[in-house]
Amino acid sequence: MPHAPLNRVLLMLKTEGPQPTATLATALGITGEAARQQLARLAQEGVVESAGEPAVGRGRPRQRWHLTAAGHAHFPDGHAALATALLSTLVAQLGPAALDTVIAAREAETLARYKNEMIGAPDLADRIRRLAAIRTAEGYMADNWREPDGSWMLVENHCPICAAASACAGFCRSELETFRAVLGARVERVDHIPQGARRCAYRITGD
Repeated sequence: MPHAPLNRVLLMLKTEGPQPTATLATALGITGEAARQQLARLAQEGVVESAGEPAVGRGRPRQRWHLTAAGHAHFPDGHAALATALLSTLVAQLGPAALDTVIAAREAETLARYKNEMIGAPDLADRIRRLAAIRTAEGYMADNWREPDGSWMLVENHCPICAAASACAGFCRSELETFRAVLGARVERVDHIPQGARRCAYRITGD
């Protein structure tokens, strides 16, 4: 596991997405050369890699660093292999209906717990902030903000159950329905980790 300063690099790439060296250096409070050395070390370990993006005008192409699959694996995965194996066994032994029952029970329990956390939160903005805090505590590294058009964004930079969600889309469908119910608003998923995005992002409108 990379030492502490390098962990900050991984965390920034996880939460902010691909970044150029200069931006990482500024955020870490170190020189560009020091940042390049740290990134080179992380690249040797296989947890980050760089990719060029088209140049603006006649400028040189900019290099942005991003996490590799190994880099993402440094963050909690909710015991991915075990979860996937249990889901496969459940379906094989009891059939798809049993999995639907499990997902429905999880959705009901989660919804009840989230609604309890929303007591005393009469407006949508407060409910979104509370939901982001709950999801962060559960390992989703959530954030939220208001867009210029008045809508809200709820972003989850990590999915601790990604393997299970990838194996069974029902988990993601259930979470989306839970968000809609607990927020009492229109919630649209606009980015999805199991579909290759670096994060799950939800646009929220209405009250």
